[in-house]
This record gives sequence, C-alpha cells and structure tokens, in this order.
Amino acid sequence: MSYRIIAVDMDGTLLDAHGAIPAAFRDVMAYAEDTDVVIAPASGRQLRTLQDIFGDFSDAVPEAYIAENGTVVSYQGEIVSTTALPADPVHAIIDAAEDFVVVVCRPDAAYIPAGLPAPMLSEIDKYYHSTVETSDLHDVVTDDVVKVAVYTPGDAEAEVFPVVDAAAPDANVVVSGANWVDVMHPEADKGVALRALADALGIAHSETVAFGDYLNDYALLQAAGTAWAMDNAHPELKAIADHIAPSNVDHGVVTVLKEHFGLG
Repeated sequence: MSYRIIAVDMDGTLLDAHGAIPAAFRDVMAYAEDTDVVIAPASGRQLRTLQDIFGDFSDAVPEAYIAENGTVVSYQGEIVSTTALPADPVHAIIDAAEDFVVVVCRPDAAYIPAGLPAPMLSEIDKYYHSTVETSDLHDVVTDDVVKVAVYTPGDAEAEVFPVVDAAAPDANVVVSGANWVDVMHPEADKGVALRALADALGIAHSETVAFGDYLNDYALLQAAGTAWAMDNAHPELKAIADHIAPSNVDHGVVTVLKEHFGLG
C-alpha cells in the first residue's frame, strides 16, 4: 500500500530521547517533497510551535500540520480548519482545575496564568511558543478557544483526568502525556483532522499512515489506513495498531519509513 499522507505524533513518537527530530528524518522529508507525499506532524502542540520546530530542523518543511490535537489544521502555510470549544465547559474547567495549571489555547496564542515559576514556564514552552500571561483565564475565553490543556507534575491520568472529565462531561477529554490532559470539542481529535485533510486533498483514507504512542493518538491510529504504534506506546494503542514500530529512542518512525520508501 502506498503512503500519500504521513501523520506522525511528536513526543514519544518522532522525537528521540532528547526531544529532537532524528537527523535521518531529513531523508524522509526530502523524499516526500520529491514525490508529493504529504508529511503532517500531528501533535497536541501549538501550530506556532510545530512550525518553529520544523523550521529550525530543515528547509523542506512539512506541507501540513495537525496541531492542538486536531483542532487546528494547516496546509501550505494557511490555517484551513479550526474546531472551537463552547465557552461554558472552558469556564467550568478553569474553576474545577484550580489545583493544577490550566492553559487556554486559541489559534494565535496560549493563555497562561501570570506569575508561574520558571520551571513551569519552561515546561509550557516545550509545547507553546506563543504565550500570553493573564491575571484571570476567564477573561480570555472567546468563541475561538480550540483547546484547554491542564498540567500536573504528578500522574495526569489519575489526578487530572477525573476532575476535568467531570467538569466537562460532553467534551473530548484525552490524556496527552504523563503530565498533561487536553480538552477539545467532542467532535475534534487527530483522527477527524486526518480524514478531513485527506478529503481536502483528494487522497483516499487507505493511503494515509499514522504513527503514535499515547492515548491522544488513539483516534489518529483508528482513522489511518495503516496504523503504527511505537514499541514504547500505551498498551491501548498497541492493541489497535496494524504494526509495532521500534521505539522513539530507536528512531522507529525513520526506520519504518526509510524501509517502506526504499531509502536504505
């Protein structure tokens, strides 16, 4: 089966143990550019952050980005789709998650509480390069909030998920990492975004491939024509994957794609 869209998660999937894109991924990107294969980083990260990461990595930047866990889709430098949350669940999450750090995400910026300590700002900067501090998160809730992210230094699945899920029972609440929970519109996820991108480009869903490692990648793998879970993936992803790739530490995405494309 040919791959015409490659949707690849970042943390725990493409990025190595040092949080960097493996150098050999340049070969994959160059091949994609030469053969009209669309590379689509699919991440909970902000669009600006993804653009910065790949802009610093290579001149052959991806044509498409699936950002904010599928609520922002960009193609050839333009935002082509956003999916916003209603205001009521956003306000409810801000109130319910007062013991954690809440980030209110709009397409242009991530709004964060003022006065956070430096280690927390450093953690936020990994995912959100465009940030604005505010004294009251309620004041920045508009009709274009695409995601709410909630952070704990502890176990997000055990500590944050129950609180947020109870506050916004009709939203799509996903554990996006060991320390993060993301909340989106109930009809938004990476899988919906992948299908929409394929439809917009006239590409069959069977010609899409996705790589992921965590629970926010579940819908992405379900939507893809071919699903690869990393060897380090959450057991629930491995259970639905077509194939298991070597771990991100072993540059599994690069290994699989170079073999598939005959790049040596």
